[in-house]
Amino acid sequence: MRLGLLSAICDKASFDEVLDIAASIGYESLELCAWPRSEGATRRYAGVSHIDVDNLTDETVADIQRKLADRNITLTALGYYPNTITDDLDQRAFYVAHLKKMIVGAAKLGVPVVSTFIGRVQHLTIDENLDIFASVWPEIIECAEQHGIKVAIEHCPMLFDQDQWPGGQNLMTTPAIWRRAFEIIPSPNFGLTYDPSHFIWQMIDYIKPLYEFADRIFHVHYKDIKVFADKLNDHGSMAYPLQYMAPKLPGLGDVDWGKFVSALKDIGYSAGAVVEVEDKAFEATDDDVLGALRQSYRYMRNFVV
Repeated sequence: MRLGLLSAICDKASFDEVLDIAASIGYESLELCAWPRSEGATRRYAGVSHIDVDNLTDETVADIQRKLADRNITLTALGYYPNTITDDLDQRAFYVAHLKKMIVGAAKLGVPVVSTFIGRVQHLTIDENLDIFASVWPEIIECAEQHGIKVAIEHCPMLFDQDQWPGGQNLMTTPAIWRRAFEIIPSPNFGLTYDPSHFIWQMIDYIKPLYEFADRIFHVHYKDIKVFADKLNDHGSMAYPLQYMAPKLPGLGDVDWGKFVSALKDIGYSAGAVVEVEDKAFEATDDDVLGALRQSYRYMRNFVV
């Protein structure tokens, strides 16, 4: 595994600047965000675009690959995280169309994975959302198969506060749901971006699923979560999650990274693995963000060599 960086936290930086930041710290790979240039951020860490898949000419592809090679950095994934099964049908069509452009763009760039969300209609049941998924997603995966790209679904519930209540805005949140989704679309090009932090606050074992879904794990995010026991005792598990938990830098939360990386090695995982910084305690200034990237790199180097 080459230790990488998810570029969303570098929202103020250009493509060249992201490469320079990563290389200067020691990161060896990147998941580059590739949201539509026409769509600004609608939430924190969204709307970031370091690759413009609408304008990937042979010349731009060659230039991107040259700049990566000059810094000895590889692209392990392109990232785009919309709600592809939203009940706003115009938005749904837009998101799906851009996701297909991402798949084509990844093939042009030689990037093996597109990392994304399924999304969810938050007021509908899991069964109802799976029905929508079954009608929307087969054509996306067919596109991925045609271009030799793996599509990896990140399993964040997208449930933080009252805006995402009650069901959250991403369907693929638990092993039980994963099994049903993989029955609907059994394609080997359809899998997971695995982030242990999302299981911490759901009270789910974050090690065991690595073994069951080993052949479905296409990408990994290194992000931590801290559950505040006193706040959980006060608000209860039915509260808005941000009332009792907070995303943290790797090593500052409740993930046992030694056990996690050891399990990745057990299953023979050798694909992309990137640090994802979403720690509000390290975002006051640009220097704080850079400090977070450096600290995360130093910490994860204890486990990823």
